Amino acid sequence: MEVIILPSIEDCAKLGARYISDLVISKSNAVLGLATGSTPIPVYAELVRLHNEDGISFSNVTSYNLDEYIGLPSDHQCSYRYFMDENFFNLVDIDQGFTHVPNGMADDIPDECYKYENLIKQSGGIDLQILGIGSDGHIGFNEPGSSLGSRTRIKTLARETIKDNARFFDDEEQVPRHCITMGVGTILDARSVLLFAFGEGKADIVAKSIEGPITAMIPASVLQMHQNVTVILDEKAASKLSRIDYYRDVFANKPESF
Repeated sequence: MEVIILPSIEDCAKLGARYISDLVISKSNAVLGLATGSTPIPVYAELVRLHNEDGISFSNVTSYNLDEYIGLPSDHQCSYRYFMDENFFNLVDIDQGFTHVPNGMADDIPDECYKYENLIKQSGGIDLQILGIGSDGHIGFNEPGSSLGSRTRIKTLARETIKDNARFFDDEEQVPRHCITMGVGTILDARSVLLFAFGEGKADIVAKSIEGPITAMIPASVLQMHQNVTVILDEKAASKLSRIDYYRDVFANKPESF
């Protein structure tokens, strides 16, 4: 796991977007795993800028989103399909037919989960999975206690997650209680992972996930077992790491060829 600490969210977004665009340039048909929420918004904005100003093309890219609420139609302003359209898909040249978000309105949700998992496999797997991290350590909607080998499935949202996500709705009661999410095992199958965390509110869980024991009670901690994970943090999110000086030294002295 490589831990990169930068002065600002803007710096983090620029570096993360560069990693993503480098992959797309080297592999035009790359398969991206995408995340929603407030954390990746500046990253998507930087990718849009690179598309508009530097001509980075996403026309052959395939994408799979981590999750979606059950019971929200795709045109609902709080659905993750709507989020992706507004923040990324409609702003670049990606083929909408190559973009995938779980269907939270499917008649048969377990079957939708099964089909989504198989679609990822049929695409050859995810080359790069983008992640945020919840204040309780969840990745995707894999709440504390989730199986570390889990696959795409239905999950009941934890009270803390509902509270965190209420800011996107008119009130907390409107937040759906169930979702479809890629499993922890599905996420671990990605060939590389890029996790972002910003702000002091994430500092405690970031430290536990990176430097604490691997436990299902902090799903993000399982990323310690992945062979190719990059964590990009702003100063505030990194503030409780015990080895912060080491991470800074490693990044500052990283060989050009790496």
